[in-house]
Amino acid sequence: MSQRYSQTKATLAITKASLKSMFRSPSAVIFSLAFPIIFILVFGFIGDRGGMTFNIAFTEGTNKQNPVYQWMQADSNFHIHVGTAKELNEQLLKGKLDAMVDMRNGTVDSFGNTPLKISIQTSTASIQSGRIFQSIVKEYVNAISEKTLNYFPKFATLSFPPPVQARVYQSIDFILPGQLGFSMLSAGVFGAAFVFFGLRQTLVLKRFFATPIRRGNIIIGEGISRILFQLMAATLIIIIGHFFFKFTLVNGFITGLEMILLCGLGLIIFMGFGFIVSGIAKNETSIPPFANLITMPQFLLGGTFFSISNFPSWLQVISKAMPLTHLNEALRQIAFDGATLWDVRNEIGIMLLWGIVVYIIAVRVFRWE
Repeated sequence: MSQRYSQTKATLAITKASLKSMFRSPSAVIFSLAFPIIFILVFGFIGDRGGMTFNIAFTEGTNKQNPVYQWMQADSNFHIHVGTAKELNEQLLKGKLDAMVDMRNGTVDSFGNTPLKISIQTSTASIQSGRIFQSIVKEYVNAISEKTLNYFPKFATLSFPPPVQARVYQSIDFILPGQLGFSMLSAGVFGAAFVFFGLRQTLVLKRFFATPIRRGNIIIGEGISRILFQLMAATLIIIIGHFFFKFTLVNGFITGLEMILLCGLGLIIFMGFGFIVSGIAKNETSIPPFANLITMPQFLLGGTFFSISNFPSWLQVISKAMPLTHLNEALRQIAFDGATLWDVRNEIGIMLLWGIVVYIIAVRVFRWE
């Protein structure tokens, strides 16, 4: 009596064969692992600050009718952040702000003058740049005092409270999650598109149809292999970033595991884009243009290398509509802020909405033959 055909064994066999082929493919290894690691090495060795631009904010109630405030507003070396007191304090603790500046009118001194009281609060997350900023402000205040009052009495009094204790936010803490996100996007779109188009063109799918395996299991098998390969690459990237460049994993192994799970979700969603491309592509040469049309805007506008807060407000609206933006943001919140998957449920929800829409389209355009 013949044994019953096992769909599970057939699916696992496809997964195993596909996984082997990816490890043997130089392009798969280079794009999934080598490129992200190269970017991490470059940004890890470059460091955190390449110029003398300072990120600062003013406290609520700051006196804006004084030359020091007007100088800071006009000088392009100072990037002024705005937000609520809570938001700005969080940015200071994360090292996204170099200093918090408070300017108020002081009490009348013995000479009948009312010197400006300036307090500059820094944090240990950006201690070096904060100290440089304090020195620059001190020199400017002294210059005004010398010019107008010959140092006596003082134009303003300066105070530098002790830096608040905070985790150091390094460039690698921003760059590595962005590289993970873009790696998942590239692998999902290009990988799925080329693989399934190639299987169709080389008649491998047609041969599969001659076996008892279900069509859905073919996709599941190929999908599992791609997910396993990419998640192994993502794990290696996180390990290299953490142990060689001090990439922050707030809760250690748990944080890393949550990042991996999030990468897996992102990859599944991005593979839907790849299925769409493989379905509408007429030939192999038409795949890159279609795939780049999906990946490049997200690569440039999805917060991969720099924060989308630097964009004009109208462009931020476009950026926030992209799934890669939400994957990158969720990865950063989990890694540095210690957020859980539940805490980033809004980002996950938007990604899932994208997944539903993408797979509805993929089902309609995907072709087996």
